[in-house]
Amino acid sequence: MRLEGKVAVITGAGSGFGEGMAKLFAREGVKVIVGDIADEGGRRVAAEIGDAARFVHADVTKAADVQAMVDTAMSAFGRLDILVNNAGYAHRNRPMLEVDEETFDRIYAVNVKAIFHGAHAAIPAFRATGSGGVILNIASTAGVRPRPGLTWYNGSKGAAITLTRSMAVELAPEKIRVVAINPVAGETGMLATFLGEDTEERRAQFRATIPMGRLSQPADIANAALFLCSEEAAFLTGVCMEVDGGRCI
Repeated sequence: MRLEGKVAVITGAGSGFGEGMAKLFAREGVKVIVGDIADEGGRRVAAEIGDAARFVHADVTKAADVQAMVDTAMSAFGRLDILVNNAGYAHRNRPMLEVDEETFDRIYAVNVKAIFHGAHAAIPAFRATGSGGVILNIASTAGVRPRPGLTWYNGSKGAAITLTRSMAVELAPEKIRVVAINPVAGETGMLATFLGEDTEERRAQFRATIPMGRLSQPADIANAALFLCSEEAAFLTGVCMEVDGGRCI
């Protein structure tokens, strides 16, 4: 129960990394707002967690949807302590000039502008409690050690890393910590996008670039998130932690 009594909003929590975090946080005492644009997955995760969770349909590119998640946290549980900006979007691995403008705009809306919307919604809620808070951005090793074929996605995650550090400096006097996790690609629904196509040959090529020889799992990201959002990390802000099996060394 390392986060007992805390309330968290987690975006993209209906599958993958977000689902892993939502379920682990709930086991550790957190009341969770499960935010997702995919209703089926979001409702399933909230139901599997039980009374400690509420599902909110949310498109993180829309300020009103992000605000609705925070408002639900406040009305259902009376406070907000943690915001996890986890929802992400990527273009399929391909040469940069083959990615159209609509896809580019969607990538930056989900991966970057959503952090802006989250700040506007969550920071006033943190201030209302007077006890600080934590914003955790799920960035990527793509923002640290870019892979070919993912140029525009790489750039969006680089922006998320820089935003994390800048927000951390500005918000530190208010005891609002801002941290990030940079996962290496994991066994989630987005894997085929990163690989171009999900074949065993492509997976083997990808695994060969990771010193520990495997892709990330939702549990890897959830465990790191739990630490960064807990009081054990109370003196950490601006940290962008690689959870990558050595990929960025």
